[in-house]
Amino acid sequence: MAATSTSLFSSNLHSLNSQPFSSSLSFFRNVHSALSFPSSSKPSRGVVAMAGSGKFFVGGNWKCNGTKDSISKLVSDLNRATLEPDVDVVVAPPFVYIDQVKNSITDRIEISAQNSWVGKGGAFTGEISVEQLKDLGCKWVILGHSERRHVIGENDEFIGKKTAYALSEGLGVIACIGELLQEREAGQTFDICFQQLKAFADAVPSWDNIVIAYEPVWAIGTGKVATPEQAQEVHAAVRDWLKKNVSAKVASKTRIIYGGSVNASNSAELAKQEDIDGFLVGGASLKGPEFATIINSVTSKKVAA
Repeated sequence: MAATSTSLFSSNLHSLNSQPFSSSLSFFRNVHSALSFPSSSKPSRGVVAMAGSGKFFVGGNWKCNGTKDSISKLVSDLNRATLEPDVDVVVAPPFVYIDQVKNSITDRIEISAQNSWVGKGGAFTGEISVEQLKDLGCKWVILGHSERRHVIGENDEFIGKKTAYALSEGLGVIACIGELLQEREAGQTFDICFQQLKAFADAVPSWDNIVIAYEPVWAIGTGKVATPEQAQEVHAAVRDWLKKNVSAKVASKTRIIYGGSVNASNSAELAKQEDIDGFLVGGASLKGPEFATIINSVTSKKVAA
């Protein structure tokens, strides 16, 4: 099966390189629809209190979706929702709708951008600078997302530089890491995640305003989701890496959130895991009531603790 998986992945990757970016989602779906996913052989620790000391964090990445009308409805739904108070909530609209969302959404929810340029603005066609994002009222930016890595072609070093610049200008960073299916099946999950973490660690002067988002690429937009045990295993390893390579203080206070087909049905079970400090949500964040349910899954962690 592994040989077949590798061949299928390579074939689809070759196809992706010759297609427009709009085909990227179908690329990932095609790769994974015919594949089975390994389950973790390690059992859960059985402890469900938060290992980190940070506040539960839920971000909604709206990606390249929405119109003025649909976003107005989504914002209205979120404004009407009853949200648990002890959760930091962030939404990341497409760039062209940031101002609309900022001017209409409740102050309870902060605004993130989905990307930013590596330095000051200037003659960089199509890019958005950190300074422009701050001018619109953004507090956060998502950097290192798998679609930026594997579709656009951003590498670890470039992502690290972008992160350092955003932090230096006062934006918080949702720093994404995660492995491809091929890498998971080859037993390289930790190696890949640690390599990506090291690129962040080598570039940033401080971890004070960073949230780490673990998003296994094989679970993004595919309907496949890591089991709670699989996600917990990686989150615990990431926290241990921070403890050994940065500091115990950073390991404790840095929030490590999970992304990859999170929805209202699975968020409560995922939230119970000790090292899962929240979520980065894609498609489900485009539905106000469902996103509210995911935000309120913090109650599962509180009950379990």
